[in-house]
Amino acid sequence: MAEDLHRPAPIHVPDADLADLRERLHRTRWPDPLPAEPWEAGVDLAVLRELCRVWADDYDWRQHEGRLNALDPVLIPVDGVELHVFRAWSGREGAIPLLLTHGWPGSVAEFRYVIEPLVDPVPGRPAFDLVMPTLPGFGFGGKPAEPGWGPTRIANALHTLMTEELGYERYGVAGGDWGAIVGSRLAQLHAASVIGFHTHLPLLSNHRQSWWEDDPTERERAALDRWNAMDATGRAYAMIQSTKPQSLTVGQTDSPAGLAAWVLEKFEAWSDGGLGVFHADDLLTNLMFYWAPRSAASSAMIYFESRLDPEGRVHPMPDVPTGVAAFPGEINPVSRRWVEPHHRLVHYSEPPRGGHFAALEQPDLYAADVAEFFGSLPR
Repeated sequence: MAEDLHRPAPIHVPDADLADLRERLHRTRWPDPLPAEPWEAGVDLAVLRELCRVWADDYDWRQHEGRLNALDPVLIPVDGVELHVFRAWSGREGAIPLLLTHGWPGSVAEFRYVIEPLVDPVPGRPAFDLVMPTLPGFGFGGKPAEPGWGPTRIANALHTLMTEELGYERYGVAGGDWGAIVGSRLAQLHAASVIGFHTHLPLLSNHRQSWWEDDPTERERAALDRWNAMDATGRAYAMIQSTKPQSLTVGQTDSPAGLAAWVLEKFEAWSDGGLGVFHADDLLTNLMFYWAPRSAASSAMIYFESRLDPEGRVHPMPDVPTGVAAFPGEINPVSRRWVEPHHRLVHYSEPPRGGHFAALEQPDLYAADVAEFFGSLPR
């Protein structure tokens, strides 16, 4: 362990930056609404304008900054980048070390409501010691200054964090979105150290034609329809961010309304129920992880780097016990028989509600599923 290199890193956004944010929001130059149904051509301007009004006039960042700082944030240098790590200790004997990882356009703020039930669970459930790093380039942590930070390098860095820096011989991994991709790669490369891997976005081979031909169930047909709809109208963002992220993110770094439009459209489209399932403060706190540290560009680079790291996204599945929670509103919903050929699947569930931001949308269901999976594994 190298605890002498762990530097306390509470978040503090200067007052001047908060005043600048409010001024920019008040001076937003709004476009005219397009002749399309709400959300059909992108963000709903009426919804966006109201949320930006709340951001400028009502939202109390200091309250949420204090709550985040209670999670003992530290900066830990790994492979040339300072990882910003938030932690929540159970204090219970036998607590399971759990690396909990976020994706884009999310942040550590997604885990707000699952921390307590995982750290201080009800009787009968296992307790966890949570390690919640911001991915390199995201949030208030270090930004890579050199190329090569694709899923493989990130996975290796997170393994170093858990073992060499924090001293865990074995630990669990859980995450969705990029947390699923990086977590899967980590489990493949460091299987001996990983107790188990839990996700709600399992990586599959993209052979959906064979799925259609294999007598799909009604639920599988609905899942395939969602996959196809996502392909038709929902993946352009990834193509932009994996090829020309710098051009796109100039506007997002200059305009908080522009950043909010890009991010909130994904929360609307990828959740089970749209923006209405989220509290405005949670949406805005998540946005602050991109606005305040100017990380829109550096976070988008994970797409660019992933394109140059093909093994980081398409690779043999690890020989690690895997748990999958198939939330119905996930962007790529799955069925058990689609998952089983690709994973050492020991736990599979179909929660009744929830989508891509499962920990924030349905924290009780998410925490219960994580606990059930890891509670069933030998340690």
